[in-house]
Amino acid sequence: MTDATETASGPGYRGPATGGERRSFIARNPSVLWFLAALALFTLGVTILSEATGNGALSTSFVKTLGKTLCLCLVAIAMDAVWGYCGILSLGHMAFFGLGGYMIGMWLMYARTEAIVLESLANQPIPPTPAEVEAAIGSQIMGVVGGSELPDIWAFAHSLPLQLLLVVLVPGLLALVFGWLAFRSRVTGVYLSILTQAMTLALSLYLFQNDSGLRGNNGLSGLQNIPGLPSTSQAWISISFFWASALALGLGYLLFAWVVSGKMGSVIRGIRDNEARVRFLGYPVEGFKLFVFTLTAVVAGLAGALYYPQAGIINPAEIAPIASIYLAVWVAIGGRGRLYGAVIGAAFVSLLSSWFTGGGAPDLNLGFYLVQWTDWWLVLLGLSFVLVTLFAPKGIGGLFDLLRRRGDPDRDGDYGPDAGAWRKEEGEEEEITR
Repeated sequence: MTDATETASGPGYRGPATGGERRSFIARNPSVLWFLAALALFTLGVTILSEATGNGALSTSFVKTLGKTLCLCLVAIAMDAVWGYCGILSLGHMAFFGLGGYMIGMWLMYARTEAIVLESLANQPIPPTPAEVEAAIGSQIMGVVGGSELPDIWAFAHSLPLQLLLVVLVPGLLALVFGWLAFRSRVTGVYLSILTQAMTLALSLYLFQNDSGLRGNNGLSGLQNIPGLPSTSQAWISISFFWASALALGLGYLLFAWVVSGKMGSVIRGIRDNEARVRFLGYPVEGFKLFVFTLTAVVAGLAGALYYPQAGIINPAEIAPIASIYLAVWVAIGGRGRLYGAVIGAAFVSLLSSWFTGGGAPDLNLGFYLVQWTDWWLVLLGLSFVLVTLFAPKGIGGLFDLLRRRGDPDRDGDYGPDAGAWRKEEGEEEEITR
């Protein structure tokens, strides 16, 4: 039997499968190879044009923008997996993204401050004790909010391996606990979306407080200065993070392409389309939803850990509910329910936003009014979302379906009217092989 996403005349078709034959993962997901090839070519092109490794056609700041865009594409893939495939409209995934940034930001800020303190105390006649060094670090970091010592939340900030572990554990555990409480109570639909938004709002309001231990509204800054690399130029740091972001995006695409394919993918999509029927068939619906929700939260945290060293600063505003709403808009514009659509949407809107808000777009003089895009960009984004929802529900990614389509095949018998159903000869071949 052929895969449900291809017709007999479509690309990759090798004739009806005989008994026991199974198609490989790549054969069932040809978009994976196309995506990885495009990502590799894009990475190579940026490397050749960057200041650090190429002819300098691309500035360091623009390479950082591209690296951050790849991180946003990764969290968009995670959002598409949980919303487009599993049907859970989470308005809190940027909270997991921000938590990952905070976890790595704590180490970056601690290590950089430690180097500054040790350098300033090196000329003293009596070497400082570890307690004095720790007190000086605490005063430097927390002095901006009136503190003089590091809170307990910074207990592991001195260790990069432990903070990297927290990048995974903190978003994962929060998603696990929240998801378990919500899914076991069978909260679904708009009520679940409101709960995820409330979780995000509560977290951001908590982090805005000075006694949260994370410097309140000031956030963590100076994250672009990588400890241990004082003589390394920002050009090399930016291209290195760009490579890491590209690798993470490629691995993330492979991971979620595997998750949403095969039997697991069928169950996940079944939950999205008819949760009650899947539960009636005996599948542990809550377990599947909890797995997808937690996995996507972990990936979002990893994306945030790569994003904020390139951004250089993180504060509670990055975790505000509006950020998660933007994420949903990106996925909807790109095409919900197709991983490459999420990537297209995130990249398109992110780069366009940088162009409009960064002063790249010239003001539009209408004679009676001067349109300044820095003020009108969000209006344009909202209008685009409405237009896509009304007239192109499959998003930008749906254009690939139009290009791939070669006309509906003729149908005969009870083999179904949709593009993925069997044709008559396929059914006859299947009958022969039984």
